[in-house]
Amino acid sequence: MNEEKVVDIKEVEKKLEEMHIKDIEVSGGRELTGILFKAVFVVGLAMSLFHIYVLTIRAIDPWYFRTMHVVFAGVLVFALVPGWKKAPRDRIHLVDYLFILLVTVPAVYIFIVFDEWIYRVGVVPNKWDFFFSVLFVIAVWEMSRRATGWPLAILSALFILYGYFGNYMPGLFYHKGYSWPRMITYLFSLDGILSLPILASAHYIFLFVLFGAFVEVSGAGKFFVDFARCAAGRLRGGPAKVSIISSAIIGTASGSSVANVVVDGVFNIPLMKASGFRPAIAGAVEAMNSTGGQIVPPVMGAGAFLMAEILGVPYAKVALAAIIPALMYYTAAYWMIDFYSASAGLRGMSREEMPIFRRIMAEKGYLLVPIVVLLVSLMVLMYSPYRSAMFAILSLIIVSWVRKASRLGFRGVVETLAKGARGSIEIAATCAAAGIIVGILTQTGLGMKFAMIIINYSGGNLLVALFFTMLIAIILGMGMPTTAAYAISASVLAPALIQLKVPAIAAHLFIFYFACLSALTPPVALASFAAAAIANAKTWDVGWQGMRFAIAGFLIPYMFVYGPAMVLQGTSTEITLAIITGLLGTMALASAVQGWLLKRAHWIERIILLIAALTLIKPGWETDLIGFGLLAMIAGYQYTKNKKK
Repeated sequence: MNEEKVVDIKEVEKKLEEMHIKDIEVSGGRELTGILFKAVFVVGLAMSLFHIYVLTIRAIDPWYFRTMHVVFAGVLVFALVPGWKKAPRDRIHLVDYLFILLVTVPAVYIFIVFDEWIYRVGVVPNKWDFFFSVLFVIAVWEMSRRATGWPLAILSALFILYGYFGNYMPGLFYHKGYSWPRMITYLFSLDGILSLPILASAHYIFLFVLFGAFVEVSGAGKFFVDFARCAAGRLRGGPAKVSIISSAIIGTASGSSVANVVVDGVFNIPLMKASGFRPAIAGAVEAMNSTGGQIVPPVMGAGAFLMAEILGVPYAKVALAAIIPALMYYTAAYWMIDFYSASAGLRGMSREEMPIFRRIMAEKGYLLVPIVVLLVSLMVLMYSPYRSAMFAILSLIIVSWVRKASRLGFRGVVETLAKGARGSIEIAATCAAAGIIVGILTQTGLGMKFAMIIINYSGGNLLVALFFTMLIAIILGMGMPTTAAYAISASVLAPALIQLKVPAIAAHLFIFYFACLSALTPPVALASFAAAAIANAKTWDVGWQGMRFAIAGFLIPYMFVYGPAMVLQGTSTEITLAIITGLLGTMALASAVQGWLLKRAHWIERIILLIAALTLIKPGWETDLIGFGLLAMIAGYQYTKNKKK
């Protein structure tokens, strides 16, 4: 094997840590030993068992369940994530113990006085209600700072200040102002920290994170990559096309672009480099494909579960609506890679480099069973997301016994349950902090005012409103995880789009897509940074190339807003036409960007191809005919030139 294909995972971890990428399982966490390790292990195991019991055996009051979700996550965050650079890495500091008390004691308090608490909170709180609410809000704020960095913490702090000082704000930002006791106790309620984001984290996301942990432990990640190599490895630019399939499959389980890059990229990026891709291009392709994993049904990243709750529809409906846009995204990725490979003279993998399909299917094909179980449970049987995830986990444990190498015994299951809980703490901290912002938006009425602000500044023009919405979602997503960016954006931006006659599910998917794509957008492009570390390339080069390769992804949301048939809002004829013209449009766009269709394209041909792409992407049979005609003209011209040669 070529030395270039070998990746030192420790070196990757070191580079990721240097760039402060917040993937706790990869970098930045404490290495505890002895009694402390056992204590954290027990907390993680207890968290997983608690969620499984409540979600599948016996439900409890939402106050208790959501509060305990935050408490478990808080204990793990303060135990595992150091609060400052020079904090000890092998033990828990006294300050961390203090924060553990700050997150647990308020929970004990409201459970003791629960019957009176629910009538006082946010309305007529007493001094003890206020005191314990302050402790809880401080603990949640610190959780988010440690788990996700400063941007979300600063934003939530600004919103708290706005809740108190809003009576000094001008124009539409004015509100009457709220006293500290009313506002802070309101935040410690089902309308604040324990609102929809934490509901999604506790009810849905947690079990899917757990499923991802079982997938990783079983060795399914390597199997997915080998499976993808068999499917696409021999094609032009094959290693990069392998990344499309493996990223989509792994992203379905992980729901995180950075985690997807780290798991998937250590196999794919060296293969791309060895086959002739420049390091920056290899990193960009991996970042593009891994980011797309968040928008692939059935899991679609954590935010999609929150979307289903906000819209009040079954999760399966959200997943089905996302199928065509996800298909468009990866079709565009395929053509981008194909045309780039053609222009750069890159080949596919040789027979010697390819795994043998029959052998990998015979050895590990059974690891596809849990994915099938998950899809059937969600899409066909229409089970709830958490029940579907539980069936997928159980099926994975069962099929792991087919071979000794993947077998999960009692100890393996217990260790994975504890590990899965640790993997959920970033999402839980993110959702809790997002709940602070959602609470202030609800209490002050700013959420509805944002809709008026966007409509006023856009002059009622939908395209301008969409552009503003895109910018806000991307900017928020640059500094915080997708779930938080979507939760905040959906609260303040979706109502404006809905008022402008955009179908609700299209409006929310539009926001969700750009929150996901923010992982590709410099200056804070976390997926690109992670890929750059593995590719040993400059982060800025990877970031800008990632945007260039994923340019179609930035247009697809506009496609389904103007053509709701792409999100299954229309007749079968309209949906079929949207698929065909969309696929042709993404191909034309990739051709224009990469300067290749059947041969290298002249700059005039590229302009015509760009026009063809935009007219095919825009809904309407007149523009579709124009676009198809232009694309056919360039294809015919290049075919004739090739034939003459």
